[in-house]
Amino acid sequence: MTADASRGAQAPPELVQLLTPEGERVEHPDYAIDLTPEEIRGLYRDLVLVRRIDLEAVALQRQGELGLWASLLGQEAAQIGSGRALTDADMAFPTYREHGVAWCRGVDPVNLLGLFRGVNHGGWDPAEHNFHLYTIVIGSQTLHAVGYAMGMQRDGAVGEDGAASIVYFGDGATSQGDVNEAFIWASVFNAPVVFFCQNNQWAISEPLEKQTRIPLYRRASGFGFPGVRVDGNDVLACLAVTRKALADARSGQGPVLIEAYTYRMGAHTTSDDPTRYRVADELEAWKLKDPIERVKAYLVRNRLADQAFFEGVDAEADALGKDVRRRCLEMPDPGPMEMFEHVYAESHGLVEAERAEFSAYLAGFETEGVEG
Repeated sequence: MTADASRGAQAPPELVQLLTPEGERVEHPDYAIDLTPEEIRGLYRDLVLVRRIDLEAVALQRQGELGLWASLLGQEAAQIGSGRALTDADMAFPTYREHGVAWCRGVDPVNLLGLFRGVNHGGWDPAEHNFHLYTIVIGSQTLHAVGYAMGMQRDGAVGEDGAASIVYFGDGATSQGDVNEAFIWASVFNAPVVFFCQNNQWAISEPLEKQTRIPLYRRASGFGFPGVRVDGNDVLACLAVTRKALADARSGQGPVLIEAYTYRMGAHTTSDDPTRYRVADELEAWKLKDPIERVKAYLVRNRLADQAFFEGVDAEADALGKDVRRRCLEMPDPGPMEMFEHVYAESHGLVEAERAEFSAYLAGFETEGVEG
């Protein structure tokens, strides 16, 4: 077989998996996890509620109530699994799609919508939730996370009861210079940071094979730290792998790269049309690996939840969707001068000059009592 043919072959990926697409529990020698039935039901609830928030946001954008939305459809397990692995002391750095991690960190979903509605700059306090503001610039948050981790390291926060940072990015971001620079700094300084790459197969319209010739997790070895690939549609595996990676980082073992092998079921954002660059058969194949359905199958198979439980979660999801919609529509539009607030923590000369100039510009439109 030629090298080109070998690269094009679609061999099943080697990855850590604890729950098959059919809902069967399997073991892994390096990633044991023991959850109570209540904890597994809690993960199922998280997955369903986060998907409901996402679907409501897509509908709001289609109706003109949001300017844009980046859907997480299909990636719920990667985000909930990793998000529930965090301790209160850990710090998370998201892109613009980590709505599930935001849910795990206690961020009000309506605050997420406020950013995409254009009524605030993010709407939550990063220090309160240990969840940074969304980052739109591709890959730059990896440098922020490494810098934060190095600060933790120098403040003596590393240890058994210490803290680490985790940063989220997509497969396309791995081609960015910022991400590779972050890998270098994290490795050289042994920073307590977990790089969590959600490989959803498509960097907007570019497939994975145009991003790399090797599995993404193997890139870590070139920078001098370990990498692991996990089934990104398996919430149990994502939880177990991220827990271990964070524990290793906190204990002083340095950075880890996790590649969550998943799939973006929807569009890159609501301004994108994925039917122009990917085939329907691919989408149908990944629907069989749905992260919610496999947890439901496991709960049913093992008689850990009854119909009343599933109906209750669905009812809660419907109520949440209605609440999110109502509160989104009720968000007041900011005044034009509010854009100058919260830019810097302290007064800044240039911002104050721009504030005064814009205020004078607006005043020019005011009409004094002119009799018609």
